[in-house]
Amino acid sequence: MDRLILLRHGKAESDSASGDDFDRRLAPRGIRESTEMGAQLADMGFKPDAVLVSPAARARGTWDAASAAFPGVEARFDDQLYHAESGVIRRAAQTAGQTCATVMVVGHNPGLQELTIQLLIEGSAPSSLLARAQRNFPTAAAAVFLFDANGRPHFDGLFFPDR
Repeated sequence: MDRLILLRHGKAESDSASGDDFDRRLAPRGIRESTEMGAQLADMGFKPDAVLVSPAARARGTWDAASAAFPGVEARFDDQLYHAESGVIRRAAQTAGQTCATVMVVGHNPGLQELTIQLLIEGSAPSSLLARAQRNFPTAAAAVFLFDANGRPHFDGLFFPDR
């Protein structure tokens, strides 16, 4: 894996018809922000070769909205990504990255934010950037990292949706 894109799901409804957190769908704002973030990432040349998505409705909806910017890219829905800890997310991405250059993970906080912070620390990112990621990783936010030949992460972008 040369590049990792972490994309938090878009803004979700506060409740689902079933009452189950897993079934919460995107709110209209979440659809808009997810669509815009996908377009922004694509415009900057960040096109995934593999996409791993939590099977929760809001994560699936985020990929559905963002995927318009990535024609022909298919997602794999991975049960272990639902509310996954940072280590689980990282291992899933590394496994997918054995056969492709750019991996995108669409999932949830706190795991995505924790992984972002961990990768920033490992990559010796500036303290101001680390503080920004620690302070806030809102819905539809994305963090992008490059990996060198030794697997060391290097910050390549932190993107927040326009509100």
